[in-house]
Amino acid sequence: MSQALFNLTLPVAIGSDHAGFEYKEEIISYLESKGLKVKDVGAFSKDSADYPDFAHPVATLVEREQAAFGILVCGSGNGVAITANKHQGIRAAICWGEELARLARSHNNANVLCVPARFVDGNVTKQMVDVFIDTPFEGGRHENRVRKIACL
Repeated sequence: MSQALFNLTLPVAIGSDHAGFEYKEEIISYLESKGLKVKDVGAFSKDSADYPDFAHPVATLVEREQAAFGILVCGSGNGVAITANKHQGIRAAICWGEELARLARSHNNANVLCVPARFVDGNVTKQMVDVFIDTPFEGGRHENRVRKIACL
């Protein structure tokens, strides 16, 4: 398991349902302002949408190493996390603060950040994104634990 940071030459895969649409748009603008490429899989409006329709494509892009990492946004963060975590090799973490984002990366080698739009301020979301990007997996004592997550 690599202790390296994300390969940011790849795009960041991002998706949301209707409840997360506005945050998703803000995150995309933020990532692009930092010079990062983004692969937006939808939703493309605030019209009612089913979160699995967006969580599966994000997880697939990350799983196939066609994206550096993923970001998923829905009202609670739960639906997108549950869906993404059905994919082998995906470790989707619901975060609502910087420290959770840091621990998700450093201890769990999370590769999909799940944001609960109804419970997190937009500025906190940007801070979590930065922490998620900048925090490497520690490895060490956490490596064996993370290896045990996959159902092989």
